[in-house]
Amino acid sequence: MLFEHLNLDPRLLSAVTEAGYTVPTPVQAQAIPALLTGSDLMVTSRTGSGKTAAFMLPALHRLATRPLTGKGPRLLVLSPTRELASQITEAAKTYGKNLKQIRTVTLLGGTPYPVQNRNLARPYDILVATPGRLLDQMDSRRVDLSQVEMFVLDEADRMLDMGFIDDVKRIASATPATRQTLMFSATFDKPIARLAETLLREPVRIEATSLKAAHENIDQRLHYVDNLAHKNRLLAHLLTDIELNQAIIFTATKRDADLLADDLSGQGHSAAALHGDMHQGARNRTLDGLRHGRLRVLVATDVAARGIDVPGISHVINYDLPKVAEDYVHRIGRTGRAGNKGIAISLASSRDFLQLQRIERFTGKSIDVHTIAGFEPRTPIRPPSRSAARPGGPAAGKGGRHSPAQDRPQHREARTPWSEQRQTKAPIRKRAG
Repeated sequence: MLFEHLNLDPRLLSAVTEAGYTVPTPVQAQAIPALLTGSDLMVTSRTGSGKTAAFMLPALHRLATRPLTGKGPRLLVLSPTRELASQITEAAKTYGKNLKQIRTVTLLGGTPYPVQNRNLARPYDILVATPGRLLDQMDSRRVDLSQVEMFVLDEADRMLDMGFIDDVKRIASATPATRQTLMFSATFDKPIARLAETLLREPVRIEATSLKAAHENIDQRLHYVDNLAHKNRLLAHLLTDIELNQAIIFTATKRDADLLADDLSGQGHSAAALHGDMHQGARNRTLDGLRHGRLRVLVATDVAARGIDVPGISHVINYDLPKVAEDYVHRIGRTGRAGNKGIAISLASSRDFLQLQRIERFTGKSIDVHTIAGFEPRTPIRPPSRSAARPGGPAAGKGGRHSPAQDRPQHREARTPWSEQRQTKAPIRKRAG
């Protein structure tokens, strides 16, 4: 199937072609025809599946073929994060570039109210918003949702995780009961099912791709480290790889993101941090630098795990493993975009053993262990003791045997799933030099 077979407005097809797309992804091929018929939609799709175009293209088609009947948004898109909201806004501009009469307003926390107030005072068709700022503007009577024809709840699972369920219900109650409602989520558990029952009417159910599905175009690697100094030396070496175009490095805390970004900048890398404590203007400038190639390395918390779509990101490096196994999939999905190949590298020590197990159970796939000559771990990697493995036990400690292999940037090395390495009795190799 090609996009031209989806009966979209020719102006949209022209914009899609200019963007370099000819064949819709599975979620687009299933969702677009259903949305054009006016059906509500419940979609489960993993990150990087093309879901933004799956709802934005039919929404723009609807806006282009039916004139505006009053002031206020006809399309409302609710996003859990500022980064995702900004990405959705860019998609609306990209796909709607030939629809000159369509205007988009974005409401984000951390941005000046006067600018938003001026934008809201003029007629507009599309409103992309995060829940908190939208409710603020609704309470100030600057936003009227009585004209909403299509309501999109993007990344509903993240919305619930962040505690926005009451906000979502309140916003939905301000829209017409006749609206078309679309819910996109990476998972479909009981809380999501209950929310869908509340908001959707006889929805078409689409499960395009399981979140647990392997990223076939992403080479996932695991490097063991002895301590923080070893981790930092290994990271510095990884960043010298000539095949690394741009990278996102994920840290556990905002403070670590700032410190690591400063350290890398001091080493001569074009690096910057991104996290939730930054002013929105600074976040926008950082992301703009990443998208335009001025930044080679972005050091970020999980605020960047969703909503960043930059084709130039060749590597994702988990400096710290995510606390939630599901977030591992979202993190590595920042690379390998638009059909490109990607590399996802995780740096882990013995204390990360249980979290590695949870990630592998969630994804259903072993992560291959790699080593680099001169950077092999000196400490044996073993599972935690039984007391540590029990709920409430102490942190994972010393670990099982590790059989390192050569890993040079210009050569493919032998790889062994880390879970299998727990069983090997091969001696530990000493570090070179």
